Formats: sequence, structure tokens, C-alpha cells
Amino acid sequence: MKLPAKITLLLFSTALVSAGADEKPPFTDYCERLEQEIQGRKHGFLAGNVTYYVGGFHASWKLIEDETVGLTHPFHHDLRSRGVGLLESELTGTEHTGTGNDFSGWEFYKDTRVLYGTVIVDGELFENPKPKSMRWRPDKMICEYEVGGVMIREEKFIAENDAAGSIITASKPVTLEFSGHSFFHRNSVTSTAKIQHEVEVNAIRITEGGTVKSRPDPDRGERVGPCVYEGMSTVLSASRDFSKTLSLRKDEKNVQHYTFQVPCDTEGTIVSWSMHDEAYEAIRSALGIIENAEAWKAEKTAEMNRLLNEEIPWFRCPDEKFVDIYYYLWAIYLMYSIDVGKGWEMENHTQTAVNNFLGIHRYDAAFQIKVGAWTADKKKFAYGNVLTWKHLTKNNRLREQPNGLRMLSDNKGIAWHSGAYGNETGEHVLGAWQIYEHTGDVEFLRACYEDHFAKLFWDFVPSFAMNEFEVAETLAKMAELIGKESDAAHWREKVRQDPEFIRLMFDQRWEKNGLTNYFNGPENGMVMTTGFWAMRSKHFPNEWARPIVEAWALDRENGFYGEFFPLAMSKQAMKQFATDVDHSFGYTPDTAYFLLDGIFRQRLKETASELTLNHLANYNFHDDWQIPVAPEAYERDLTLFGDQYSNFNAGKILLYLEGLAGLSYSVPDQKLTVDPALPKAWDWIEIRLPIEGQWTKIRVGRDEVEVSGSPFSGGGIK
Repeated sequence: MKLPAKITLLLFSTALVSAGADEKPPFTDYCERLEQEIQGRKHGFLAGNVTYYVGGFHASWKLIEDETVGLTHPFHHDLRSRGVGLLESELTGTEHTGTGNDFSGWEFYKDTRVLYGTVIVDGELFENPKPKSMRWRPDKMICEYEVGGVMIREEKFIAENDAAGSIITASKPVTLEFSGHSFFHRNSVTSTAKIQHEVEVNAIRITEGGTVKSRPDPDRGERVGPCVYEGMSTVLSASRDFSKTLSLRKDEKNVQHYTFQVPCDTEGTIVSWSMHDEAYEAIRSALGIIENAEAWKAEKTAEMNRLLNEEIPWFRCPDEKFVDIYYYLWAIYLMYSIDVGKGWEMENHTQTAVNNFLGIHRYDAAFQIKVGAWTADKKKFAYGNVLTWKHLTKNNRLREQPNGLRMLSDNKGIAWHSGAYGNETGEHVLGAWQIYEHTGDVEFLRACYEDHFAKLFWDFVPSFAMNEFEVAETLAKMAELIGKESDAAHWREKVRQDPEFIRLMFDQRWEKNGLTNYFNGPENGMVMTTGFWAMRSKHFPNEWARPIVEAWALDRENGFYGEFFPLAMSKQAMKQFATDVDHSFGYTPDTAYFLLDGIFRQRLKETASELTLNHLANYNFHDDWQIPVAPEAYERDLTLFGDQYSNFNAGKILLYLEGLAGLSYSVPDQKLTVDPALPKAWDWIEIRLPIEGQWTKIRVGRDEVEVSGSPFSGGGIK
């Protein structure tokens, strides 16, 4: 049924919507659609579960090393360490950081050298040729070379068994020579690596080991201890016999070097890499990808396409650029999904950045949790984003202030946490509640509440952009649902909920420190977007929304409107604050999400939608390259900065679903709400949501909304 678009719809009645018929979208090959040329632009990136691949090396978007034939930087990262070391903390009490925290050596993959290829054509050596084309897709990378008149093509991928492989073909017979060495980092002190030729299976096996300099505790110096790969086995193999050409040597640092040659022609040659704690498993995985490379490659493509077709909301609009951005951001979110199953890493969760320390971050989880709430399999792609933090709370790995405030670290792994504390965890409560709204799973709420939320916030409910009122209210609702009535009363007493008090708290911060039409202005004059973040609260006085937006968001002279929207720091503040860090983070994805989300929630629809398209088109699409991008930041002069595949951008997905489309739903209440903010440039948006195992179609037009396939029944319209 078609309904006026300007009405907020509570669509849950068969009288109002076409219910029953599943509106599952048609299959799209998103791996092919998202294929982009990246040679000379950014490094390659592939992800398995605990295996990753970085092709070449770009230091914050600056080309340092081109990708080449073979497998340059595959690496194992199961979060046993934050960096390159495995030292135990020397701190005492709850702030003991465990074993594996490391404030140095985050990007340790850049010092690996695994299978660097040289092409020999008619006796002439072409050492480490760079691709003339390197095409990235979520499932694989395709590299093409022209070497001595020979065309070489390779497809690199990470298989389901977490081994990395490359299928290489040559237009005429050539010899490929590969070289590499055991793990040795710039922070390494010693190497105890051992190497062995496994003749019967045509493989090289390295037992990694050695010591490194690392810094496990904040504000303390370096120490020397075991390297991240101590005792692990690295296995390399090829589909062609290399026994007669294999050369092994040990250098003065006891680093183990290897070189071998294999023929290559139109029939193809496969090389593989695998790493595991058990030598047998590493060998089996490396050989497995050799024996079934084409099948493994096809399976990886099928699985990535399944995820992008079946696990996330389907989105279309008139401008294909924004559709590509949407799916690119989802691809990154899903590629970072990890399931370790050890220690403090028992739950599947997403992560943030390969060109940094991997792992989920407390702050980033504020929006990544909510992104997970929109997936189909929420137990796999949403629950863990909340529950992985419970390990720190339950095990008393936190910082406690005299006022009762308890803070968790920035990120964590199997047996370590970072020791960098903050209080954004209150936002996790609101994300957990959204997951409950999308599932009706009371037991999930119970798992979040008991030994985690209840313990963490019992004595003090922290504030993140004035969210403490909603956090306390939500904790009370959680307590009631799981049968803890006395707890519910506690939360209502802990944070006053009377409207007069809440308004007073907001009034005291409006135009603070003499900043006209600004909220919670800082005393030091460093005016950041944080003044807008409180607009996300339902308690933010709506009458302030337009003045703050007009005075600060839209101001191109002193406000946050830079070359595009928004600057992370106002132009007024930029005149005073100009350190290297201030310049590097000129535009950032998190600040844009929180700011734009606030404008949407205050229902300044036209402004919010136009600014969102402006941000997405400029931040997440590269006009010269004509491809979507996901940078960690832009410098003030628009130079790309930081990580190149950053899940720090995940909040933008919410701007599509909750902002532009205005969607929310509640399984417990059997309610779907559609309150769109259709941009002027678009005549329509169409989304298909996986709700309760069924696909619901929502089509937003200029003057109408059409919903079909809703699983909800019995209700009315608002």
C-alpha cells in the first residue's frame, strides 16, 4: 500500500502494508561490482578469519613498496598481541594489561618478506616487477604484469581454511623465482627461527621465534621479550616441484632465508602460505589450497557475495555512486569480522583497521554495534560487538575512579588490553538495546547486563555526549525485562529523570564559555564537532537545533564547512590549533557520523540529507579514481591520511539506513517505522530489510512510501 512520505509510519498492520510475501532482492555479483583499480593508489587488502594480506606497502597513502608477483605480506593476527611482542604487564591491580599489549610495532606486517617474485624470461631476470594493473575486490586481488614481452596474471586470495594463495599464469613459459625469510621485525633483538624442507610434500616449514623490543605498559619504557609468532609454524608451498632449486641460508642474525624457482606457463602455477600454532595444521592448509585452488577461490567469491546479498540490507537510489559507497563500507565491515575463540576473544566481532592495531575499539564500537544490529545473522555479526567487552568487566580489568566511574580500555585481545581508558562504553548500552529491538532476544540482554553493564555502571553512569539519561533509562528497562525489579529502581535513582533536571543540565551547557549558538563549548577554544553530538539525545532542546546548525555547521568562514562537510575542528579553532596531529585529522569519519546523526535526529531533514550526500561524495568517493574509498582521515589540505581500509567509516552505513531512509523497527513491539529524509537530488530510495528471517521492501518516493513483505501484524499508524 502507498502512503504519504511525510508521515512517520508505524507499519505493522496487514491493512496498511502488503504482508506475507518475502521481498528477497535478486542476486547481484557485488564482488564484481566493487572491483576497483588500486595500482599506485593504495595497497592491497584481503581478509580471512585470522589471516590477512597486504599487497605492497603504503605509509599513510604514500607509496613505499609496489606489490609484486607472489605473496608479499600475508600475516596471521589472532589478537594474541596488539603489536609485535608478547610481554606480560608489570602493573599491579585492575590496570594490569595482561600479556600481549604493545604500544609499538602495530603494523608488523610491513617487515615481513614472504614470497617476493622475480620473473626470468629467456635468461633475463626481472626482479620484483610491479603490476601494470592491480584490481581489488572483497574476495580477491587480480594483478597483471608485462615482463619481457610476457603477460603474467595472478589472482591472490585467502581461502576458507585461512591459507593465502596466488594462482599465476604466463602467456609463454617463464621461470618464477621466489625469495623470503623468517619473521624478523625492526624491533627484533634475536631470532631463534628454524627452517626445514618438507621434501615429501614440496613445502618449506619455518618454526618462528625470537625476541623483540616492546612496550606493554603505558608511560613505561621498552622491554625485551618473546615475539608475536614465538613457536608458530609458517609453511610455504607450490604446485610445481622446487626441490632441485631450493636454496636455504642463515644470516648473522639467525634469520632464515629461502629462494626457489618454479616454471610457469599458460597452465598456471600456484604458490601458498599458511601459519598455525600446530605445524601439521599449517602444512595441511598450505597444501590444501594448492590441491584445490580454483575451488577455494570460487568458494571465497561465493561466500563474500552471499554476505553482501543475504546478510545486510539491500540498498538502491538513483545515483549509483552512493550505492557503491554503501556496499564498499559494508564489505569492509564484514571483511574485518573475526572469530578467535580463545581467552578474551570468544565472540565473533568486527574490527577497525589493518593499517593500525587490529581489534575492535571501545569508541568505534559505539557505532559498529549499531551497524551490526542491521545484519541478518545478528548472533554472528552483532552480539559479539557488545559481549566481547564483558571479559574485561568480568575479570576486573578496568580503571576505577574515586567517584565510582569504571572505564574500560580502548581495545583488547586474547589476554591483553591496551591500558588506554575511556567512558564511551555507555553508548554500548544503547547499541545493545537496538540489537534487542531487532531480535527480541531477552537472553542476549541478560548476557550484556549481568557481570557487565550492571557491574560497570552500578556506582556511576558515565556521560558520552549527554547520553547518561537514556543509558540509565535503558539499563532500567533491561533490568525489568530480565526480572531484576530492584535494579530497575536503582538505575532510576542513580540518574535523575525528571524533565526539569534534565533541561537544567542542557541549559547549563548551552552557549557555555561564551560560544554563541553552541553547545558545551570548551574553555580552551578548541571547538570540535562534539558540540553537535548531544543533538543525538532525545532530550536535546529542538529549538536549539537550527541555530547551532546555521551558526556553525553551515558557516564556511568560521564553522565546520571546509572544502566539504564537515571539518573535525571549526575554522575558528583551526586558526589557533595547528600541530601536526591537528592538521592530520582535518576531516574524520567518526566525527562526521556523530554530527550528521544528530542533525537527522533533530529532524532537520533537508539540511541533514544534503550535508550527508556532500560528505559521502567527498569523503568516501575519489573523483579522480572514480572509486569508493574509506580513509581514516583527510588532512586539512585534503591529503589522504592514515589507514586505507578503515572500518572507522562504519557509522556512515547508519546514515543511509537510519538517516536518509529514516528506518527503525522493533520485533518486541511488532513495529516498523519509516520517517525518510529524501535528498533533493533523489526521487526515490529503495531498501529491503532482513527482519525475522523475512525480507521487507520499503520504497520511498517523493510523495509516498510503499512497504511490502512486512512480517509484522496487528497495529496502527502514527
